[in-house]
Amino acid sequence: MTGTGEAVANAAQNVAVPARRRRRWLRWLLALPLLMLVASVAQVAALRFVDPAFSAFMLSRQLEAWGDGEWSFRIAYDWRDLDEISPNLPLALVASEDQNFAEHFGFDMKAIEKARKNNARGRKVRGGSTISQQTAKNLFLWSGRSYVRKGIEAWYTLLIEALWPKHRIIEVYANIAEFGDGVYGAQAAARTYFRKDASQLAPSEAARMAAVLPSPRRYSVVKPGPYVQRRSQAIQRQMRYIGGTEYLKRLD
Repeated sequence: MTGTGEAVANAAQNVAVPARRRRRWLRWLLALPLLMLVASVAQVAALRFVDPAFSAFMLSRQLEAWGDGEWSFRIAYDWRDLDEISPNLPLALVASEDQNFAEHFGFDMKAIEKARKNNARGRKVRGGSTISQQTAKNLFLWSGRSYVRKGIEAWYTLLIEALWPKHRIIEVYANIAEFGDGVYGAQAAARTYFRKDASQLAPSEAARMAAVLPSPRRYSVVKPGPYVQRRSQAIQRQMRYIGGTEYLKRLD
């Protein structure tokens, strides 16, 4: 009887061990989303004060080049604080991409609805992404389109708007936006295309840089075609329309 009892106990124990392991793994799986949320909040909070050494898009482009055997390819990136960048560039970015930047909380619903209606009519127009969304995408995510990526982008956009002031958002965006293949940020673009520091960018130069977005590998800053020239002129008009560099005081 004793032997039988021990056998039953051992069998019960052998069944209980996998069950405990399953419960432990289940707890970890349930906790994982919460851990990721906490990590993303900490990540965005830190980057309010710490300048990013690189972005997800930069890393992706560098790995892509190495994957293609371009071992000499190097990302051009040189951080500059906002007060070291000509005010013409952040103004041009706002005039070009997000004229409601100072007012919205990350999402410009009017622009999104306008883009949706135009797309429904078959008109090829730019989307309704804000500078905050573009910053989230470039800094943290990967290129491409999917509901998962858009959902993560929306979450990071909300965090950025909640934890960063507007001038920090435009500062980061001006430093990580791609203005040409492998050329990221105001300083690298100013040196590459105009042989000057970002602090010296003229309105026409800043407008031309903004004009190639969001397709900097298709359009050229240094050799602007008709489209970039027309768009650059339109951006300069919008820069004046929204109030010139005085507009930037609204971001303080």
